[in-house]
Amino acid sequence: MRLATFNIENLGSDDDDAAPIEERIAVLRPQLERLRADILCLQEINAKKKVAGVRRPVDLVRLIEGTAYADYTLDITAGLKGKGPADVHNLAILSRYPVLEREEIRQSLVTPPTWIRTTAEPCDTAPFPVGWDRPIQRLVVELPGGTPLTVFNLHLRAPLAAAVPGQKSGPFAWKSISGWAEGFFLAAMKRSGQALELRLAVERIFDADPDALIAVCGDFNAEDHDTALRIACAAEDDTGSGRLASRVLTPVERGLAADRRFTVLHHGRPQVLDHILASRALFGHLDEVRIHNEMLADELVAFGRIAQPPESLHAPMVAEFSL
Repeated sequence: MRLATFNIENLGSDDDDAAPIEERIAVLRPQLERLRADILCLQEINAKKKVAGVRRPVDLVRLIEGTAYADYTLDITAGLKGKGPADVHNLAILSRYPVLEREEIRQSLVTPPTWIRTTAEPCDTAPFPVGWDRPIQRLVVELPGGTPLTVFNLHLRAPLAAAVPGQKSGPFAWKSISGWAEGFFLAAMKRSGQALELRLAVERIFDADPDALIAVCGDFNAEDHDTALRIACAAEDDTGSGRLASRVLTPVERGLAADRRFTVLHHGRPQVLDHILASRALFGHLDEVRIHNEMLADELVAFGRIAQPPESLHAPMVAEFSL
């Protein structure tokens, strides 16, 4: 069983600086085919075009035409109104296996914390909820032999400061360090809230079946040592309890050599921001992990020097399990 995750980056964008979809397909389709995934988790799937009044991921459908994925079950998340996908940044899973259950989790297990912004202009007069827009996608698929596998797909908040009223002078420019610092704190709160909601969803599964096969895939916008990933994994040295060791989730890429272990290049620094986490029962079947990063461009260099880049600046990751 081959399980893959790929932040495909704004597939279906109609921005002026976006590459034409034909050019994106020419680059991305070979990447998808190389993965040979039985289950493929995708992030940043846009659905700006409407069919019969409902948004549809038409560019994703075009991308997988003529590939094995065209015959897979496609599950895509809904927007905040619940009427079809959102216009941007949807999550999608393509599965070769039958889908037994599906769920979208968005602030149903965690009540968003409230905050009064101290640097806002004008000042907040009452606390506001620090919520998050992106859901967590959960599927249960039936593996050969009838074994259920739970797959989570997610995209956590990026480490870019959240907007604070009256504190920004441009899309990426701030009027004060205090305003930026509070915005950065709010972004971290959103990312941690998403990670907590994921962990609580995982705990529900372990409560029902301590030996459950669970995989969590996606763009965490966090490295192995960062808060969001530590919340998701719940390692023994964090909980301090060997009794809880069976509930730990483990990043499968830890077994790769350091010089091959990166999914993003940021200003020359290799980072693993995309992960596949496996429960102990699933990890016991792990055979191989690969990150297809051979042609990965530096995201800062690409932003400044490449006009309409068709590729994603995230590398896909694939794990193979003997199931």
